[in-house]
Amino acid sequence: MWEPAERYPDPSIEILDDRFADLVLWHAAVERLATGCRWSEGPVWFGDQRALVWSDIPNDRLMRWDETTGGVSEFRKGGHANGNTRDRQGRLISCQHGRRAVVRTEIDGSLTVLTDSFDGKRLNSPNDVVVKSDGSVWFTDPTFGILSHYEGGVADPELPTNVYRIDGDTGEITAVIKGIDQPNGLCFSPDERLLYLVQSGLPKKIHAFDVSSDGRSVGDGRVFVEAGEQGTPDGFRCDVEGNLWAGWGLGEGLDGVRVFAPDGTAIGHIHLPERCANLCFGGRHRTRLFMAASRSLYALHVKVQGVAYA
Repeated sequence: MWEPAERYPDPSIEILDDRFADLVLWHAAVERLATGCRWSEGPVWFGDQRALVWSDIPNDRLMRWDETTGGVSEFRKGGHANGNTRDRQGRLISCQHGRRAVVRTEIDGSLTVLTDSFDGKRLNSPNDVVVKSDGSVWFTDPTFGILSHYEGGVADPELPTNVYRIDGDTGEITAVIKGIDQPNGLCFSPDERLLYLVQSGLPKKIHAFDVSSDGRSVGDGRVFVEAGEQGTPDGFRCDVEGNLWAGWGLGEGLDGVRVFAPDGTAIGHIHLPERCANLCFGGRHRTRLFMAASRSLYALHVKVQGVAYA
């Protein structure tokens, strides 16, 4: 059973490089905010509500944690949502395994399907999503959600496992990255000149792609982190200094969050008793790290701000 640290600094926060010491607080500890989910994913911060929403995929629901009360409630059911983010109008964007679609929650609560197909074929199971400053929606489409009935429904894939871009003005969908074995987490660097992407197939690694000057495509990728025996990356986000905070696993000593400097060096690790699937920054100043990990939701106050809108 998980127990919070009884002293500061929290021994679960491991400094691998002196650069990480400048990002964390010595008198802040990992907190468990909620538990009892089956597979937690896709946390997204709602500053206007002082609340966090995240996915519990097998239970086919979105959950909500209230910062003012600490209360946990069910936000919405249906769709087997995975990754979530917000667009520049504050609307919730979700990847849904059940609908095999990317959907937007309108201000009145209704749902708009942004896309569920490409070239006349059904998407596989949209997994993670980010919205660029130009309003375009970028998402990954591996097959995880159609491999069993646990996180969606069994189906044969109709498309390769691509990364797509939905134009914010026209709604046109294009395949911006092809040939990645099970693309998973993705995020932009603070200046949006780089797109980071997890390859969850073999070998497991994190790619970095240069974004074109018009922001509509990417160039050839390069390996940013070769995971190897270091563990398994999943969803991630950048802080304003360009460090990459990545959900990590699998196994004792690896589960939690691995933090990488812009040069790809692993500089820190936040150890959790469960594999962390995804994370986001939130709180009043975007200095609270929220971590969706297996059956639970964890948080840690840090020194550095997360990138806005990520």
